[in-house]
Amino acid sequence: MTEQLSALVTGASRGIGFGIAERLASRGYALTIAARDAAALSETAGRLRAVGAPSVVEVPGDLADPDHTAALARAHAQRFGHLSCLVLNAGVGTAGGISEFSPRRLDKTIAVNLRAPFVLLQHCLPLLRAAAGYDPNRGARVIALASITGMFAESGLAAYGATKAALLSLVETLNVEESPRGVTATALAPGYVETDMTDWVRDQVPATEMIPVGDLVELVDAIISLSARSVVSRLVISRAGGPAYGA
Repeated sequence: MTEQLSALVTGASRGIGFGIAERLASRGYALTIAARDAAALSETAGRLRAVGAPSVVEVPGDLADPDHTAALARAHAQRFGHLSCLVLNAGVGTAGGISEFSPRRLDKTIAVNLRAPFVLLQHCLPLLRAAAGYDPNRGARVIALASITGMFAESGLAAYGATKAALLSLVETLNVEESPRGVTATALAPGYVETDMTDWVRDQVPATEMIPVGDLVELVDAIISLSARSVVSRLVISRAGGPAYGA
């Protein structure tokens, strides 16, 4: 196995995913990146190489497709053979009250926000264990983008919040099961972050009051610098001046 650090980042072509991928690239990580738009992903790969990624594997596809998670893990394994950091970032944001939320939208939300991260994690565990075995002090890290709505109820975000609550639970269970092997996970649970996913709420929460992507990147940078002996299951990030228990 090579000593090279490697990471797999979903939703890497924009927003939080790109910010994290860019920081990992600047720290010398080789990357596998995923997003739906192949052209955007190709452009992203070039930007990541420019800031220091020694190798970038592009795997375009839709995480709602059950075959895509296996293809992602397989592509990473074939190129790198191990995985130092898995970033479960991709997700869909869907708003709507419980009474009118359609089952079809619910199925899509669960498929992308919960099923895909769960199954991708399953596929990647052997690679994460391999990286942790090679460097027991560093271990291997999983970063999952959850939401403050997974902890505190937000009107109109029942489906989204439910999937993020499940993601928080998944991370905590992973730590119970895998931290003895050096694989640890952290879920970030922010309020509204300044990305295009939050454009729909800008009339209520201006962009200048939202959490900057860069702040989440700094938290991830700190987490991946920890030793395998420290476990941080979740970090809740609320907006300054906003509700402590709301998005």
